[in-house]
Amino acid sequence: MYESFFKLSGKPFQLNPDPAFFYGSRGHRRAMAYLEYGLHQSEGFIVITGEIGAGKTTIVRSLLEQLDPDKVVAANIVSTQIDASDMLRMVAAAFGVPSRSLDKAGLLLALETYLVSVAAAGKRALLLVDEAQNLTPAAVEELRMLSNFQLEDHALLQSFLVGQPEFRDIMQRGEMQQLRQRVIASYHLGPLDLQETQGYIEHRLTHVGWAGDPIFQPGAYTAIYGYTGGIPRRINTLCDRLMLAAYIAERHVIAEDDVREVIDELKQEFAAPRRPLPTESSPDASLTGALDSAVNAVATAQAGIEAIQLDLDRLQVSPELAERAAGLAAGYDLQRIEARLAGLEQSAAATLGLLTQLLQAVRRERPAGEERQ
Repeated sequence: MYESFFKLSGKPFQLNPDPAFFYGSRGHRRAMAYLEYGLHQSEGFIVITGEIGAGKTTIVRSLLEQLDPDKVVAANIVSTQIDASDMLRMVAAAFGVPSRSLDKAGLLLALETYLVSVAAAGKRALLLVDEAQNLTPAAVEELRMLSNFQLEDHALLQSFLVGQPEFRDIMQRGEMQQLRQRVIASYHLGPLDLQETQGYIEHRLTHVGWAGDPIFQPGAYTAIYGYTGGIPRRINTLCDRLMLAAYIAERHVIAEDDVREVIDELKQEFAAPRRPLPTESSPDASLTGALDSAVNAVATAQAGIEAIQLDLDRLQVSPELAERAAGLAAGYDLQRIEARLAGLEQSAAATLGLLTQLLQAVRRERPAGEERQ
């Protein structure tokens, strides 16, 4: 939407990982070096962890784009909570190995046959498992067993495990000892610092033809870093909204105040609504809301009638109409109505509490009754 306004060739702050936007910060370059070292070893596991949106997937995909497809056959899996057999089937599907009618033994044989054929063709098989923190211990063990496949003294499969920080805790468990022994490179990707945050923003803008429009003032970079903590995905989200806001307001300069205004909007959008939760000792939230609405409606009606009553002297109305208005206003005894509503609220609360106690008693008695049957 704003690309043409700022004369850009594309969207600079898209959320999807795109290797074309790879930014070589100090941490990202080091992570890339670890990956390249691991690939050079041609075996074992390489583990990359980092916060959500830190750029882990972008790094791995950037590396994969540099690989020669005539030498490396790569497959990608985004893991979920799956069991061991499903993990093997996902690996087979990622490499294009048919597995629908195979049991586990047949599946392992099919995978090994395929990996041998890849090696015989002078290529290497590389498996990328993203969101590795979702793997179950049994699924991780199946991946480790696949790393045992060898042709003479060469490993048939190498794996990248990419996950969030909790995957580091998973790796420290006792049952992961054999897997840890197969890890030849591991790196944790941290956030960008303030200077890198500015460089990251300008790098992405330059990639789509940025010529200084819009101008980001120094205070804007500081505010962006303070809100995002240097996490690339958060930076993308905030900067995309900043560009949109500048486009709508037809501004060509983004200042610190503009950043803080957009930050406030984002906080309001994601803020949880404040709604009282019902408890066993209080009336249902919907009933309380209805009672409050009733009180407010009565108060509003009375205020309106009293306002009319105050202006009766200035209005040319008949004595009969003035008397009817005065009587109507007098009939709205707000304190009396509020007292009645309060009594209704207390009765509802007592009723709800009694029903809750009866329900608990029924739940306690039900197992005993079933046992007698």
